[in-house]
Amino acid sequence: MNTSPPMTGPTPTRADWPPPVTTKSVHTECIEEENRHKWIESEKAGYDLGEGCIRQWVKKHWQGYLRARWVEHLQGKCFWVELDRGDFGLLQREFKDQTDLLDTILDQLKSGKENLHVILWAIENRVPTDSVHRILDALDVNARRLEHRFGLA
Repeated sequence: MNTSPPMTGPTPTRADWPPPVTTKSVHTECIEEENRHKWIESEKAGYDLGEGCIRQWVKKHWQGYLRARWVEHLQGKCFWVELDRGDFGLLQREFKDQTDLLDTILDQLKSGKENLHVILWAIENRVPTDSVHRILDALDVNARRLEHRFGLA
């Protein structure tokens, strides 16, 4: 006797796996962030702050914005078309056995810290630096810079 609940919806096929991944553009999504920032700041000021406000956002937030998108790409959560295709899902393939250490390193990188900060954190906290170096080498954060369309970053 089958006690499992009946399936709803279409029966999954081989073509449905792996599930589709969201694909986005860093630059297109960035424009939305810039415009949202400009609108909020202009509302506060009581008049349109124009392109200067967007340039301010770029100087303050572009690197962190890009870093967060890059981490999503590495985690396989979202495919960002401007980023290296080979990096997509890298973390799932390479570091399944070190998820806690990886998450801690990624949190630091997303907050704007650089490799040296992460290495110093590892030394201070007696975390095996060979594992940290292996992760940082694979991530290669310094090779993953992307210039903003204004070239201000």
